[in-house]
Amino acid sequence: MKKVVLVSLLAAVLFSCQSNKYDVSNYFSDNQRDTLLTNIITYVFTKAPNATNETRFDAQYRQFYVKNLPNFRIEKYYQTPDGWNYFFMIRPVGNSPKYKRGVLGKFRLKKATADTDSLMPEAFEEVANTPHLEEKILIERGSFLFQELIKKGNLDNYLAMKHYIEWPDATLVYDKKLNEWVGR
Repeated sequence: MKKVVLVSLLAAVLFSCQSNKYDVSNYFSDNQRDTLLTNIITYVFTKAPNATNETRFDAQYRQFYVKNLPNFRIEKYYQTPDGWNYFFMIRPVGNSPKYKRGVLGKFRLKKATADTDSLMPEAFEEVANTPHLEEKILIERGSFLFQELIKKGNLDNYLAMKHYIEWPDATLVYDKKLNEWVGR
């Protein structure tokens, strides 16, 4: 009986460790995570009023993105040994309380200075956006896509699965120089 309990306990611990493998808190403190998420939001969300691609990271617009922070969450996160950071985030869809959208992407962090750590992404890319989904389904599908993105570095094999990936598609592609989705 003790062996059965011990095996069950060990299995539960291993499952717990595996399920937390992609938790952003494994990499960053709460404050660091909020800073990083705000920086990611600045890339993926609507630009602040009067901001442009060139000015959206300016200090005068920071409060707009910070104000929207509670509506976003990093669901999965992983740093590779060669410096790539992969993420699966959940973001709002308009004013819908029922539906959310998943964003899967990757970036590198700018080099830190002697005075500070850097939580500013560079070489940023939104790899894919999911369709509008209920959160439970979104987490299931997005988690699968996240695993595949880490393994392969892209999601090319899944682009035809429109119930998993809405963009990129035949009409929209991500422009890495502009850091936004543009028409083909």
